[in-house]
Amino acid sequence: MNPRVLDIVIFVLLGISVMSMIRVVIGPTSEDRLIGLNLVVAQVVGILVAMAVKFERSIYLDVALVYAILGFVGILAIAKYLGGKTLTR
Repeated sequence: MNPRVLDIVIFVLLGISVMSMIRVVIGPTSEDRLIGLNLVVAQVVGILVAMAVKFERSIYLDVALVYAILGFVGILAIAKYLGGKTLTR
């Protein structure tokens, strides 16, 4: 794949990530902030995958996988906190 195309993809994803972070900072509700944070996690994973292809390094794929898992668990924890539900046994 053309490295120039990957540069464009990475910069577009960075720009969209900045816009999503603006939603996280100024979001009117907690749910808007949570959705913005979830978008940022997905976009960072996309950036890491594009970097793995561009630099031909598989370590970026491992980092992207771990980041996606931690982002998912973090979003679940925040959603549970915002939901106000208690743990039952």
